[in-house]
Amino acid sequence: MRVSAVAILFLPALANAFAPTSPRIAQVARSPLALSTPKSQIAVSGNDFALMASSSAMQMSESSSESKESGFGKKVFDAYLKTANVATTLFPLWTVLFTALALKSPSSFAWFTTEYFTAALAALMLSMGITLSPADFVKVASRPNAVIMQFTLCYAMMPALALGLGKAFGLDNALTAGLVLVGCINGGQASNLCTYIAKGNVALSVLMTTATTIGAIFMTPFLCKAALGAVVPVDAAGIAISTLQVVLAPIAVGMTCKSLFPKTVDKVLPFAPVVGVVSTCLLVASAVAQVSDQILSAGIMLQLPIILLHLIGGLVGYGLPKISGFGEVACRTMAIETSMKSSAFGFLLAKLHFGEYAARVPAAVSVVWMALTGSILAVIWRYIPVKAPEKFDRSLKDKYPPFQPKKAFKKLLGKA
Repeated sequence: MRVSAVAILFLPALANAFAPTSPRIAQVARSPLALSTPKSQIAVSGNDFALMASSSAMQMSESSSESKESGFGKKVFDAYLKTANVATTLFPLWTVLFTALALKSPSSFAWFTTEYFTAALAALMLSMGITLSPADFVKVASRPNAVIMQFTLCYAMMPALALGLGKAFGLDNALTAGLVLVGCINGGQASNLCTYIAKGNVALSVLMTTATTIGAIFMTPFLCKAALGAVVPVDAAGIAISTLQVVLAPIAVGMTCKSLFPKTVDKVLPFAPVVGVVSTCLLVASAVAQVSDQILSAGIMLQLPIILLHLIGGLVGYGLPKISGFGEVACRTMAIETSMKSSAFGFLLAKLHFGEYAARVPAAVSVVWMALTGSILAVIWRYIPVKAPEKFDRSLKDKYPPFQPKKAFKKLLGKA
């Protein structure tokens, strides 16, 4: 964790090294879209022109020198933004390359120990946290319908789909058990990054990930027992502590930094997607490297049902909310969240609690296809703009009214 802390401390310095030094240009450069704004649209006040007209020759020379430096800084920063945009767009390619390297040479990622794994997850969550504010969570929490629907998709539809695919492809009992376990686990943290890339609702994604992660404490053992007749003990305290350390705490730190140091965060913000992509690729490669033998030994008859589990999960996760009246942004968020499971956690559970060695193979294979499915969906949606509704749909407000705890409690007691 010491490495990640030092990296976080140096991020503002790195941002300042590339950010334009001129206040006006810096203000325009805060948004990548604003960098394409024509110069004719950048207003300059009359007082500024008067000051320039009355300056001495030396001041004009210094101003010219500063302008050149500012122009150079802007060009470098502009070039970085374009490069970062391309790098983020190629997210699925980086996932494939890192996966291939991990399969061919697992020892290449032997240095990526548990400490670095945790630090990378924290960095991923921190990079998401600086894009959020408490108001985002308040807005989402006031209408928990999307969270409830996605929770149902995660712990009802996905386990049933996994069991059905296992039976349809004639997998033996051990492989079917492993596949069902993948369907019964919580959503993965990488879904938050993919939601950010897809221009979904990051605050909603974080709440969904947190809800399903906490839900795994009781839902995963219950579903495995119901579907497989197998008892899968889950470390409830460990999951709760990990959720606090790796998900909630870094996000809270990011939001706090955004609130207290908005100018610094504005300069760091363009680096967030790159940090997220690098962290995710390392996390996927590390998980794959640990189970490379199992992945390589898995045949096509196991690869196909796992691919379909994540693909169909994403399609249903998008289509069902869509026909239920949810907006495009929420539908994209739920699709990615449903499709991307915490496969590494599933592998750990299978390794610890399933007697058959083959039961851990589906989770190992799922690590690859989960990351690929989510990243491909994210990149596709990144370039499909969301159309703003022409008018407010009041029927949607009737379907999904704001959550009122007092009214719900009274209704539950029969006093409404």
